[in-house]
Amino acid sequence: MLDIRRFQSLGRFDNDWLNARYHFSFSGYYDPKRMGHGALRVWNDDQIRAGTGFPPHPHDNMEIITYVRKGAISHKDSLGNKGRTEAGDVQVMSAGSGIQHAEVNLESEDTTLFQIWIMPSMRGGRPHWGQRKFPKADRANVWSVLASGHEADEALPIRQDARVLGTTLQAGHELELETKSGRYGYLVLATGSVDIGGEVLNARDGVAITGPEKLTIKAIDDAELVLVDTV
Repeated sequence: MLDIRRFQSLGRFDNDWLNARYHFSFSGYYDPKRMGHGALRVWNDDQIRAGTGFPPHPHDNMEIITYVRKGAISHKDSLGNKGRTEAGDVQVMSAGSGIQHAEVNLESEDTTLFQIWIMPSMRGGRPHWGQRKFPKADRANVWSVLASGHEADEALPIRQDARVLGTTLQAGHELELETKSGRYGYLVLATGSVDIGGEVLNARDGVAITGPEKLTIKAIDDAELVLVDTV
């Protein structure tokens, strides 16, 4: 089953430094039909003004994946971790029993990113943070695993039976997407347009997939896509 979430239908928040769109209920946006999808709880589409960002604040018991689309985000947390994650790359913070962090755009341009929250399989545990480069050329027309709860995957670790995948699909190319029975998929376009199941999705549209489903994605224009597959 497919449930398409057009960009224009998303929840929204705007102030002088943040332009945010919410695929699921978050902060002041509430839709009882959009409370999550399987273990996926949050998918925010954020534009952060240059020289601004999220000041130090706490989290616990959540796997927080940041996929940077443009610019860069600089991270600092209560464990002493510091890092800068650039466009196309990924950072993961397992909040575990509790962590405080700040995410700031220190660049001279706006930063755009997807912030994805996945509920962990177990509560508590030691928090951790990591980042990794994922060159777009390496995921041209193939799925690349960016974050995963499976040790066999060469990806950033998360504490859930889930994978975050990405691809850069060139115009005219096709890619299979299978969501197995008992699993949930959520796909969002960062850029471009694709045909999926006979429906056209454009940049920043999303689609919730409930398994079992086997679909073909065909790129109408060059497209960059991010997918979460989870229980």
